[in-house]
Amino acid sequence: MHAEVVSIGDELTSGQRLDTNSQWLSERLGELGIRVLYHSTVGDDLEANVRVFREAFDRADFIVCTGGLGPTADDLTRQALAEATGRDLVQDDTALAHIQALFARRQRPMPDRNVCQALFPVGSNVIPNPHGTAPGVDISVAREGRTAARLFALPGVPAEMVEMWTETVGPALAAATGEVRVIRHRRIKCFGVGESDLEQMLPDLIQRGRQPSVGITVSQATITLRITASGRNHDECLAAIEPTAKTIYDCLGSVVFGEEDDELQQAVIRQLRSRGETVAVVEWGTGGLVADWLSVASGSDGPFRGGLVIGDRDALVALPSVTAPAAGIVAWDFDVASWAEACRHQFATDYAIAVGPFPVADGDGQEPGMLPLAVAWKGGTKMATPAFAGHPDILKARSGKQALNLLRLHLTPD
Repeated sequence: MHAEVVSIGDELTSGQRLDTNSQWLSERLGELGIRVLYHSTVGDDLEANVRVFREAFDRADFIVCTGGLGPTADDLTRQALAEATGRDLVQDDTALAHIQALFARRQRPMPDRNVCQALFPVGSNVIPNPHGTAPGVDISVAREGRTAARLFALPGVPAEMVEMWTETVGPALAAATGEVRVIRHRRIKCFGVGESDLEQMLPDLIQRGRQPSVGITVSQATITLRITASGRNHDECLAAIEPTAKTIYDCLGSVVFGEEDDELQQAVIRQLRSRGETVAVVEWGTGGLVADWLSVASGSDGPFRGGLVIGDRDALVALPSVTAPAAGIVAWDFDVASWAEACRHQFATDYAIAVGPFPVADGDGQEPGMLPLAVAWKGGTKMATPAFAGHPDILKARSGKQALNLLRLHLTPD
């Protein structure tokens, strides 16, 4: 069985408000073992709402929609459901009494317009809304040769939606699906290779139809492998996921740096903390980004001691014994290893990271410049010059991550 989540409102389709309801509902459906295949967002237009509902009834076993249950002229969910199913709207006296009682408790007269909130398509059931004037709708639609599709319409107010899900919709779906199954995910975080290269390192784990499934996403040069399994309970899902996770770790080795919400700076700070060691940074191109990441991950008394931000050649005098490079020297020929070593001494740390200036972007068709990076430790230094290429929106973040990864790999046991 699979589901569709429908969000209704011009404020969503216009971009004025972020749709967090769909995310929350998809997570809850997944916990019940119901896979969400579709998300639909539709504005306050009757014809469009009717079309979306008809399509949802055809392609999903369960539909959960939010929004459009208020009393104003642009709240169209009830009417759209009636037209999509070919049913009349009838008044539910119990629902109307509840709405009237809410206004009475709040010592406010009930506007005539609120009566429409007690209208429901024939054959549907009321989903109680204990603290709001918009009861929900539970309606089933027969489908030839298939089980009926079932739709739950909830208000868009998050607090009311959550309460109605918890009290009514969630239990109803759990009962309707028969054997309770859950869906669980495990996210493994990777850095250091491209997406296609990483996929080639794995033995057909991302093929369609595989169980458990493995999805791959990329954000700011960090690759996430998401393993998804369904089972009768949490432990069964985790047991199904474990062999796939082990294969990923075995195949990717040090490319993996963490799981779930981990970022590279957190992985580096964990390594340093476990060793009782410290780090400082000197940055030019990244402009203090690496220091910011490390300071947040480290905490006030953690392994990160401090850093320097360099804006031009003359500013390098802030590092004792470092000579400013002569004019005309390309960025990747800068001796950033000496910067790292000087920074380590200045901050009295076990390690220091240096990020050189970003190469000047050349015209189309030109070979990309190289980004000079270095790590220094007692007794040695290491430089790297990865290509400075890619979409401009990710270059700064990826450069900072490449610098962190240079230290991470140095600290990672072989």
